[in-house]
Amino acid sequence: MALFLRIAAFAFGLLIALAANVRAEVGEITVAQQYGVSFLPLMVMEKQGLVEKHATAAGLPAIKISWAKLAGPSVMNDGLISGSIHFAAQGAPSMILLWDKTRGQIKGVAAMTTYPLYLISRNPDVKTVKDFSPRDKIAVPSIKISTQAIMLQVAAVAAFGEKDYAKLDVLTVSLSHPDAVLAFTNNTAGVNAHYSSSPFYEQEIKVSGAHLVTTNYETLGGPATAVLLTASAKFRDANPKAYKAFYDALSEAIEIINKDKRTAAQLYLDVAKDTKNSVEDVVQIISDKDYAYTLKPQKVLKTAQFMANIGTLKKSPAGIDDLFFPEISGLKGD
Repeated sequence: MALFLRIAAFAFGLLIALAANVRAEVGEITVAQQYGVSFLPLMVMEKQGLVEKHATAAGLPAIKISWAKLAGPSVMNDGLISGSIHFAAQGAPSMILLWDKTRGQIKGVAAMTTYPLYLISRNPDVKTVKDFSPRDKIAVPSIKISTQAIMLQVAAVAAFGEKDYAKLDVLTVSLSHPDAVLAFTNNTAGVNAHYSSSPFYEQEIKVSGAHLVTTNYETLGGPATAVLLTASAKFRDANPKAYKAFYDALSEAIEIINKDKRTAAQLYLDVAKDTKNSVEDVVQIISDKDYAYTLKPQKVLKTAQFMANIGTLKKSPAGIDDLFFPEISGLKGD
């Protein structure tokens, strides 16, 4: 009888432990993103319920996904650290800063979109980065930490030398891309330059006097990840099924887009409520040879090493695997 009671107690304890383990998986996931066609995979995930689909397949109970639109990475970073945001779609520099600040507790989940970022100006005297002066104001999503802000620093080193990496920082103002379009178009508050992305660049380059100064591809010497997904090790460890469901949903969304870009373009217009672009406009953008939806990181390590060289990071990553969780290890990113 005593043996039976011990076995029963053990079995009951095991059931309690299993139940607790199931409850440890979150019932709601918050995903933060910004604006533009580069975030199309997340829109596909939202519209087609892909995270919910993969969560159900993994045996998780009904899970709610909250899709938050934020203007820049600063709020995302705070949310990732506090745990109020579980996944954030942001530029590589933002993830790299968090990786350094948290000693590797926040990392990249995967890349999402590779595409050029375009530095444009309405000042006819600005032909290269060297020509910017105190008369210019350059709109970026977030000063100092956004991809665009870091790319300006990379360009400044090439133009003026490493000690002057921050020379252009004083010219930057923080604006979301939609607000930057308005400011650039109307020359609001002296904003006459914008480090832009599609589809905003395609709108702005039509403005009288607008011209291209450089791109991040030119600055970095080739295609570079513009948007990636970031999460914390704490969330990943506590929610392995939810994490994998999100990763698998992202992978499926990218496959869907790459198989049928016209349908994906229409979905973008519907979700973004974009009335300024046609399906043909969006298809042309995402079909460009320099544009790709992919999980593979590109030039992320080079960006991190630059940030370490100028002292923005306390530690330089030894390799790409330092910056990302293991799921992308087979993709051979850089």
